[in-house]
Amino acid sequence: MASAGHLTLGKKERLTGKSLVESLFKGGGSRSMSFFPLRVVYAFVEGGDAPVRLLVSVPKRCFKRAVRRNRVKRQVREAFRKHKHVLYEKESLLPEGKTLAVAFIWLDNHLHDSEAVEKRVSNLLTRIGERL
Repeated sequence: MASAGHLTLGKKERLTGKSLVESLFKGGGSRSMSFFPLRVVYAFVEGGDAPVRLLVSVPKRCFKRAVRRNRVKRQVREAFRKHKHVLYEKESLLPEGKTLAVAFIWLDNHLHDSEAVEKRVSNLLTRIGERL
């Protein structure tokens, strides 16, 4: 059974800060994969309090209304919270002093139900875990 820290998504697990986000997207060490309607980009970045940090992006061109963008972000964050144990089990494989930064980017112009989003997030996290 996972410890209580693995059942929540705390502030320390959010990927924030311009330099960290830029290092994720501009760094040569980042990898990505897709499972429509999501694309995930991940890389090892310097520092951080948590072994895995999350960023969720829903572009305005996909949904003009913030209500819909926020709904999708909530769905992805909740699915990540439920299935992040897949990555935490691989925590021993992380390089010393590094954090695994994970960014989910929404690709579709349509809303999906929460079960479908959760299935795709789970699949992507499993694939990341296999590649670590």
